[in-house]
Amino acid sequence: MSTQAAVIDVIRAAGTISRAGLIEETGLTGATISTLVRGLIDQGLVVETGRAESTGGKPRVLLQLEPTARYAVGVHLDHAGIVYVVTTLAGGVVAQMSRAGVGVDDPPVVVERMAREVAALLASAGVDPARVSGLGLVAPGPLAPHSGMRLTPPSMRQWEDFPLDGALEDAVGVPVLLDNDATAAALGEHWSGRAGARATFATVYMGTGIGAGLIVNGGAYVGVSGNAGEIGHVCLDLEGPECWCGARGCTEAIAGPAAVVAAARADRSVARAAGLDRRSTSALTSTGAQFAAVTRAALRGHDGARALLDRSARYVAVATRTLANVMDLDLVVLTGPGFALAGSVYLPVMQAELDRFFFSRSTHGVEVRLSPVATTAAAIGAAAMALQSELVPQRGTLRLPDRGEQHAATTR
Repeated sequence: MSTQAAVIDVIRAAGTISRAGLIEETGLTGATISTLVRGLIDQGLVVETGRAESTGGKPRVLLQLEPTARYAVGVHLDHAGIVYVVTTLAGGVVAQMSRAGVGVDDPPVVVERMAREVAALLASAGVDPARVSGLGLVAPGPLAPHSGMRLTPPSMRQWEDFPLDGALEDAVGVPVLLDNDATAAALGEHWSGRAGARATFATVYMGTGIGAGLIVNGGAYVGVSGNAGEIGHVCLDLEGPECWCGARGCTEAIAGPAAVVAAARADRSVARAAGLDRRSTSALTSTGAQFAAVTRAALRGHDGARALLDRSARYVAVATRTLANVMDLDLVVLTGPGFALAGSVYLPVMQAELDRFFFSRSTHGVEVRLSPVATTAAAIGAAAMALQSELVPQRGTLRLPDRGEQHAATTR
């Protein structure tokens, strides 16, 4: 990435910062910063926004991004539904919508529909497509870069080996980046600042399945193939039920949404309360919709439904404790459509597990927090991913500020 992209990202992370602050954060010379900032102002990407308080000398002019200079589209593709968002350069959501999921349609048909829906959303928001930096596309993992989803959940088998990112890029005419939904949700939490000053934290994501997103030193940790954080496939029982991934006793097979739904269907009382019994006229077809129905029954006070969620929460809590132990975390954010509805059940169980048994609890605790945008987190993160791909330099070549340094940066 260019030095211009580096400067843009430092300004974005800081909120407001002076030219002197940019010199200190980037290590670039004063002359280089002056030239780059002048160019960014001329391009309309950066604006001067007043002066910092004087510390004895001439007050320094503060800079900030012009949010509407660039936009990005985020798309979360799932069997249960497709969520679209449009965000500004600063990460603010200006438009969003949800549409029917992939269902059993062939991938090319779905891609054509997605292209139409993206165009309609941009038009409704009054966003010129020429100002769209790119489109972030996220889906349940595991993913294979540039070749689609090599190993897919049972509900999306028709997407195996489909070149998803390339097909959508051809259809929408902007660069498309493909990643998994849990990683995107974590990136969205960091990019928007909702994780506060933490530069290292994790999200636990519950949608059709269970996964985790990892932010390490301000960047998404994705592993060798982009599939880091698969806590849904941590083994919790060597003799447990077979998982769709081929292993036994995985968190997802024991406690994921599909496991909860299967247990609910096997219990006549719960099935009736949730509208899952055969005599019901309910049109609940996707795992996500059925899990939501069981959750609503639990929240209405049905003891059997609540017991199923409590059992699931205990297993997810143990898997999360394993993740926290390995990563030495102090923050876990619950996100995704599953937690958007059931978070009030899962959060206290997970917090209690970490309070009692987290390995480093004598040194520090682990806060479990529910994302305020759990339903759309993956799509928001997808848009952030598209912005970051254009604006953020390769980490390791330049140290970028974490949010704990921002306050000091704004006064420089």
